[in-house]
Amino acid sequence: MITSPLFDKLDANATREDIKRIIKEHSFPLVEDTIVTFVYVGAADKVELRHWIYGLPSSLPLTRLGHTNVWYRAMEFPTRSRIEYKFGVIRGGHEKWIFDPLNGNVAYDPFGGNSVVHCRDYVDPEWSYEIPEVAQGRFEDVEIDSYVFGDRRKVRVYIPAKYRDYRRYRLLVVHDGDDYVRFSRLNHVLDNLIARNEIPPMIVALSNPHDRLREYANDRRHARHIVEELIPALQRCYPLITESSGRCIMGASFGAVAALSTAWHYPEVFDSILVQSGSFAFTDIGDHSRSPVFDPVVAFMNQFREDPKQPAKQIFVSCGVYESLIYENRSMVPFLRSHGITAKFVEAYDGHNWENWRNRLRAGLTWLFPGPLWVTYM
Repeated sequence: MITSPLFDKLDANATREDIKRIIKEHSFPLVEDTIVTFVYVGAADKVELRHWIYGLPSSLPLTRLGHTNVWYRAMEFPTRSRIEYKFGVIRGGHEKWIFDPLNGNVAYDPFGGNSVVHCRDYVDPEWSYEIPEVAQGRFEDVEIDSYVFGDRRKVRVYIPAKYRDYRRYRLLVVHDGDDYVRFSRLNHVLDNLIARNEIPPMIVALSNPHDRLREYANDRRHARHIVEELIPALQRCYPLITESSGRCIMGASFGAVAALSTAWHYPEVFDSILVQSGSFAFTDIGDHSRSPVFDPVVAFMNQFREDPKQPAKQIFVSCGVYESLIYENRSMVPFLRSHGITAKFVEAYDGHNWENWRNRLRAGLTWLFPGPLWVTYM
């Protein structure tokens, strides 16, 4: 069992003053080399650590310190790990999931958010934050009457700073685009990387579905909408490079499936694909063990693995080591390379979340679309 260098020194007779002094003198969770100690202070019958690390029980009990109202659990993690978690506090037969009251670091997502601990040597990327002296891009709305879906769709478009209508720009199509901006600060990432000449200025279409799990699971209508409706509409509005070398499509989770399947249905439209934590579930034999919403994904991935065609010339893949999808994403890269596709894979000690995807954006974008800086020094 992993022990806490600090808390295991306290005996069961630790006073309230001892506890107050420790809480005041330290930040929590307590990171001591590779040991992380999670601490909860409060009345409870039981406290559990709820986390999203695949391979560990999803609920791990904390230990009460003697007869105090202090609960703790020490765990060992690899350096550079980033962990999202909550506390499950059980009292009077009722459980409530809460943020860590001692930790102000919170990551938000479409379902709310989680507390976050940065383990030793983790670096929060400065290029993902708004920097006052960096010129900011702007957003415009483009509305499309979709004959494919029979509705009207609004797409937000990122226009880079110093945009000039006499230049030709690359196009990046982003699935779940508004969530990438809201939870991964995509606009600030683009502003900073463009300002640093790490990527060229580009037009970025923030695509958002009306029925995500259906449209993104290899729905042929979605591919038609992107290629036959969205891209032509953007070409009418902006001076885009019309060759496939100027186009990239990207997404995370189910959005990664949508990006790959769109390029697969329309080969030679995109030269580049960026996929993050793709829900690339497949079966070699028997049934898959995931929920029924994965049925069309598994059918597509099985078909893709039989005949990958040439969806793009280069594909960047990233995934978190703590995700259940790590095996599928790791296996993608040698498979793609065996079929003549240039592929790069990056993994990190993180989970299936927006900040993991944010932190890999620089690696992916600069590899797919190197700007003058990378062209000079690569």
